[in-house]
Amino acid sequence: MAGLVDVYVSSIGMTHFGKRDEGLLELLVQASEEALEGKHVDALFVGCQNPEEFCGLANISTRLASELGHAPRPAMRIENSSASGSAAFMAGAIAVMSGLFESVLVVAGEKMTGVDTPRAQKILTEILTPDERSYGLTMAGLCGMIARRYMHETGLTREDLALIPVKNHHNATLNPLAHFHKEITVEDVLKSKMVADPLRLYDCAPISDGAAAAVISSHGGDVEVAGFGHGTETMAVVDRGTLLSFRANIEAARMAFHTAGLMPTDINVAEIHEAFSILELVNSEDMGLFHRGESWKAMKAGETQLSGRLPINTSGGHKARGHPVGGSGMAQICEIFLQLTGNAGKRQVDGAKVGLTHNMGGFACNNIVTILRGNP
Repeated sequence: MAGLVDVYVSSIGMTHFGKRDEGLLELLVQASEEALEGKHVDALFVGCQNPEEFCGLANISTRLASELGHAPRPAMRIENSSASGSAAFMAGAIAVMSGLFESVLVVAGEKMTGVDTPRAQKILTEILTPDERSYGLTMAGLCGMIARRYMHETGLTREDLALIPVKNHHNATLNPLAHFHKEITVEDVLKSKMVADPLRLYDCAPISDGAAAAVISSHGGDVEVAGFGHGTETMAVVDRGTLLSFRANIEAARMAFHTAGLMPTDINVAEIHEAFSILELVNSEDMGLFHRGESWKAMKAGETQLSGRLPINTSGGHKARGHPVGGSGMAQICEIFLQLTGNAGKRQVDGAKVGLTHNMGGFACNNIVTILRGNP
């Protein structure tokens, strides 16, 4: 990016996602120490959505800095709802690009299973406006409405939609750090518990614990931070013009491709936010990876599978890799790093040179897109 220092992801670290016995601070330390590999960094950026309510922890960046022996260098927490990890990564990258720091650690995570499921769902629903919550609106309910509208306008069937969790569960079986390591079938999806018609349990990401980290440096590395973008949308869904596209996505993608000097056709592998299965379709179209209303056809034809033209959610995605909300954006970064360095194991995408991550904050109202490029 013109006028700024080139920056790179030099190393990563990540815990296993799932129901963990460790507390949030322990998970953040584990991921951080793996990424640091004993090195010191100039600053620490921490992404968490709501550690206060999920586990009663405040001032998390200072706590982590103390545990890592980081003082007296700077440490700060970034909160951007479920895009907190991506926001922390963006803030860290900008800090290095500016020349203020030579290297920083970005780590993000969440500990969600310490509260019961109803409590966790209540905390997550707080990202909606009070008025819409008072009418009974939930994240799952909104995505159910999106799914119905998308099906009505495009011809997507309920069976077609089930192919997304089937694909992502398969990918997760090849990811040793994923929450789930179980193959599922279309029939399994269609027989699972109804959550918000037409979405069923297997269309929804689980409540997870976990953390992921990366060191960003101006001194080189195997993966370049090529570009990123950030966009917002109205909090109230009722004020938006459509359910089938998000302005926050469009702006974030526009900015990311512009700063990277790339086009959607340059992307070889992508991690797309799909806390609910229908979002993989809508969000990938907003990224420009597929024509409007056509992503489901590409998915059905196998184009988004590991061996397809544009593999999506090779990690297993939010659905099967797991979704510790504040940490999911950094988990996406880690997956693309592995893909671009040829270290993704059995889920490796052949010839992957450019990768994209897309992460939603709130209900698609504060979204971030990051583009990474492997060094030749």
